[in-house]
Amino acid sequence: MRNLIAALLLSTLTAAASAADQPFPGIKALMSEQEYRAAGIDKLSEEQRASLNAWLIQYTVGEAPVLRQTNTEVKEAEQSLTIEASIKQPFSGWSGKTVFKLDNGQRWRQRLDGRYAYHGEDTRVVIKKNFFGFYKMTVVSTGAAVGVSRIN
Repeated sequence: MRNLIAALLLSTLTAAASAADQPFPGIKALMSEQEYRAAGIDKLSEEQRASLNAWLIQYTVGEAPVLRQTNTEVKEAEQSLTIEASIKQPFSGWSGKTVFKLDNGQRWRQRLDGRYAYHGEDTRVVIKKNFFGFYKMTVVSTGAAVGVSRIN
């Protein structure tokens, strides 16, 4: 349960940082369907989910930033975060500021310069945070990688 909370917290913080001028998406949009059901949130009433969303916003603003800096479990969860997904759009590689739309609803933008041409059909990628706190996206089928930043 702690890992689920840490992952939810990290997802919330990442989403909040990249979507500063967008409305809060709500806990359902922040979790996978499996996580949402496993946590029992699907059984809550609309009012209960609204209350949980309000609490999550306040928690993110208040305690979450402190925990990211001081709590060992949160730091470890952040370092071990791995996102596995597939690119939804027709994928032919990257060049400059390419935006990658993933099947999990996330969007990532190429952070580092570089070009890569891809001619395969396997669009699976893995995104991990490196030692310096930046994200790197790797194409599973080829091992080609590029620095990325989440934009939603």
